[in-house]
Amino acid sequence: MGDIPKRIETWQMVQPWAKARDTGKVTEGRLERASIPVPELQNGEVLVEIAGCGVCHTDLGYFYDGVPTVTKPPLTLGHEISGTVVAGKGDMIGKEIIIPAVMPCNRCPICAQGRGNRCLAQKMPGNSLGNMGGFSSHIVVPAEDLCVVENRGEIPLSHLAVIADAATTPYQAAMRADLKEGDLAVIIGVTGGVGVYMAQMAKALGAKTVIGIARNPEKLERALKYGVDFTINSIDKGPKDVQGEFREICKANGLPHNYGWKIFEITGTAAGQEIALTLLSFIGKLVVIGFGMQKNEYSISRLMAFDSDIIGTWGCLPQYYPVVLEMVLQGQIQIEPFLETRPMSQIQRVFRDQHEGKFTKRIVLTPDF
Repeated sequence: MGDIPKRIETWQMVQPWAKARDTGKVTEGRLERASIPVPELQNGEVLVEIAGCGVCHTDLGYFYDGVPTVTKPPLTLGHEISGTVVAGKGDMIGKEIIIPAVMPCNRCPICAQGRGNRCLAQKMPGNSLGNMGGFSSHIVVPAEDLCVVENRGEIPLSHLAVIADAATTPYQAAMRADLKEGDLAVIIGVTGGVGVYMAQMAKALGAKTVIGIARNPEKLERALKYGVDFTINSIDKGPKDVQGEFREICKANGLPHNYGWKIFEITGTAAGQEIALTLLSFIGKLVVIGFGMQKNEYSISRLMAFDSDIIGTWGCLPQYYPVVLEMVLQGQIQIEPFLETRPMSQIQRVFRDQHEGKFTKRIVLTPDF
């Protein structure tokens, strides 16, 4: 560790993309490099030197799609963060850590019910932690729920940043679905940045059969090596077409097509959600992971008739992070095939290219200020 810095170097979202409702005029989004003072650390806070920060679909939503943030711009985005504690709480200094994407207050009635991942007072880097976010050299965060990394072997600390959201969100979703040995799972958006880990997580937790649905044939082929048993390419197909292929797979492999499936919808798109709602049947569960701004039509009386559930899930409880970290370190969950690193100075190009769908892997930005 070097000297404790007096300033934090950062890339800030100064202006998100916006379109005026009355004129249709588009205001171009802007990311700019900035330097801000290191704030005085409060009791229980630490200063973390960032090793890596993953670029998540949520970050793109804030920048391109008008998804609102709690802290208004200028704001440093980024919530998938790993790094090293360099100042603050004494027993934490020098420790390598992963910062939970959402950090609960641990004191409210929601937290007391074990639902702290949706604590109303939670802090999320790159959204509701003041101006603090992961696309920077350092970040000030509460020390209470940090996940300490020990014996990481040859995996670079920067790579473990993806655990902070992409790999832990599936675990939380699996817990909400009560996923257990012998279950049947469908993953819609299985080739995406979260989907690749949802498939591995389902299989690692004992799912008997995992069916992956997505649009990229090459990535679907890859998914068969990482937890997926059967795939369905949904490109240019309606929900009923996908349902027909799903039923064919079930018939050919002695699986029920109309009951018991746990469906994980990760795309956040209207098409993905329509497929999920079409596949939901008797005593099934649909877990909604992906976020989108569109609305859906669905006869909710079907839930009564099916005795099925639609469940929302948000982030991941910090208490689950060590479990997921251990699964990664033990090789149950593979992260290396699905990420690559870029210097943080390339953030503007990375945002643009990822928004245009040019990447096949999750990008982790490493500070090079």
